Amino acid sequence: MATAKKAAKKTAAKKPAAKKAAAKKPAAKKPAAKKAVKAVKKPAAKKAAAKKPAAKRKPNAAFMKAMTPSATLAAVVGATPMPRTEVTKKIWDYIKKNKLQDPVNRRNINADEKLKAVFGGKGKVSMFEMTKLVSNHLK
Repeated sequence: MATAKKAAKKTAAKKPAAKKAAAKKPAAKKPAAKKAVKAVKKPAAKKAAAKKPAAKRKPNAAFMKAMTPSATLAAVVGATPMPRTEVTKKIWDYIKKNKLQDPVNRRNINADEKLKAVFGGKGKVSMFEMTKLVSNHLK
């Protein structure tokens, strides 16, 4: 009889607790699960973003090497040795100063007499082709 009373007490104690726990668990788990997921995603995104600016980009040494322009190119940019990047900047300064950029298609350059000699006699050159033609005049 003692075991029957103990079993009755255990089942009586378990049933109300089980009902209360079952009623509370779904309501309590759903909001907590959403908050936990959001909290996990935000720090991961911040850590990845923080790593990118730390690495600085270094210029390519080949672009920074001073090169001597030919006589025809020296008429446009000057005769002193300079890196390729500086040569391109000076050519663009010359193009903008003399308004040689095509007003309709701004990727094209309408060459004057000095630039025709650099561009191999072509009167109209695209800006992408220009760098290729200029590299022929650098030593």
